[in-house]
Amino acid sequence: MSRVARSATEAEIAALQSAVADGANPKHAKVALAREIVTRFHSAAAADAAEADFNNRAKGGIPDDIPELTLAGAPLGIGALLKAANLVASGSEAMRMVEQGGVRIDGAVVADRGLKVDAGTVVLQVGKRKFARVTLTA
Repeated sequence: MSRVARSATEAEIAALQSAVADGANPKHAKVALAREIVTRFHSAAAADAAEADFNNRAKGGIPDDIPELTLAGAPLGIGALLKAANLVASGSEAMRMVEQGGVRIDGAVVADRGLKVDAGTVVLQVGKRKFARVTLTA
């Protein structure tokens, strides 16, 4: 257990451990401990926001605080678009991610390496954690 988790009182930790030993779901104990730690060091509102963000991401949702950028030159190839949005380091990495099914545009998996994205606003996702909202102009 980390030092931050140990900052909870021994009674709180013992209560969580006994609940898990009695058959409670360990995830619920972890959530309760995380909520207590965030509330103690930040606020109850921050704990609520963190839990809501965790639940949103766990269900495959898009985070609220993703980077936004505007690019000119539509239509733009998927590799160039991902590189310009700083979601990949190179065009080769972008193509590998497309081939592996790790790229999504507005939630839909991109399977075409030659895809050209037209003008408009799209949400790009690479892997599970990299997001960007991109507005393409002509």
